[in-house]
Amino acid sequence: MEKTSVLAIGLMSGTSQDGVDVALLDTDGETIAHFGATACRPYGKAERALLRRAGAAAANLTERTMRPAALAAAEALVTDAHAEAVEAFLAANAIDPGAVAVVGFHGQTLLHRPESGLTIQIGDGHALAARLGMPVVYDFRAADMAAGGQGAPLAPIFHRALARLSGRAPPLAVLNIGGVANITFIDGDALIACDTGPGNALLDDFLRVRTGRPLDTDGRIAASGRVDEAAIARLLRHPFFALPPPKSLDRNDFREWAGEVFAAGAGGPGSVADGAATLTALTAASIARIVPLLPRPPATWIVSGGGARNPTLMRMLTERLAPAKVEPAHAAGWSADALEAQAFAYLAVRNLRGLPITFPGTTGAPRPLTGGVLAKP
Repeated sequence: MEKTSVLAIGLMSGTSQDGVDVALLDTDGETIAHFGATACRPYGKAERALLRRAGAAAANLTERTMRPAALAAAEALVTDAHAEAVEAFLAANAIDPGAVAVVGFHGQTLLHRPESGLTIQIGDGHALAARLGMPVVYDFRAADMAAGGQGAPLAPIFHRALARLSGRAPPLAVLNIGGVANITFIDGDALIACDTGPGNALLDDFLRVRTGRPLDTDGRIAASGRVDEAAIARLLRHPFFALPPPKSLDRNDFREWAGEVFAAGAGGPGSVADGAATLTALTAASIARIVPLLPRPPATWIVSGGGARNPTLMRMLTERLAPAKVEPAHAAGWSADALEAQAFAYLAVRNLRGLPITFPGTTGAPRPLTGGVLAKP
């Protein structure tokens, strides 16, 4: 593929399992020519329940291609939901499918165990390509993990392209807070990335179990609670937080760590608010723990993902990352909600051009590696 800018669609269904994000990007896989339209196709309650059942079933798997009943049903759901999302997106924005060079399809991560070389993202790339009549790049993590990398995070090379547009002085950190939180550290040509620990997953799970709510809208519940700093200190003793980058985790790794918060004060009137406050603070504190492990402290943190919409979490981050500046992605002219979907559009174009998507400093890969599988319609 020549170095020319093309239109690509990126799709992301993250570990928060709230829906399918869609984004159009005009890019040559190195620079960004234009940000296009974005959209979201939410998952319904029954769909989220199926994804949770599939995630529980995946915990016992040892092969990435295994598809017991719950996973097979969830994979069909994920593929159909992504197809519906693209079809609605094309119609709503009057986009000719023939004008789109490629679709980047992340799929839905159900299991990520880098220490075992095992990662499972469900979603049938070939079926999606056939239904849409468009080329689809999928299965982005497998090549990196087969070479000994962590397989995550995948967005850092896109974050660097964004950073070059931002005008922010280096060193800069791009922080994505989905179900898991991850950081990209950018300082000149240096590119370092890793998962930092829990993002929204613990808080969302806690509220679903204790109240039936899917999330803490605008951080209101956490804002009314009291942070248990002693619990935060105990949880931060986990050896993961002392490991240098690159490192990555599974969404469900955190439940065992935070079990004391889930169980504490079950009958107390302030227990739900206090638990939400403590889990929100754990996300902020675990992100701050990465700073001493970086070459130098970032001057600015640009925050994307669902966490950027939580004012309580943003306040806690500002306090714990001071004196650095903390700002939401929209302040830099980026999309906080669709940034990961845009990243997979970018990565899909890099796949077409044979450009690497993972690097020693981002996943621990032995060398810069290409990734993704191309499915043609």
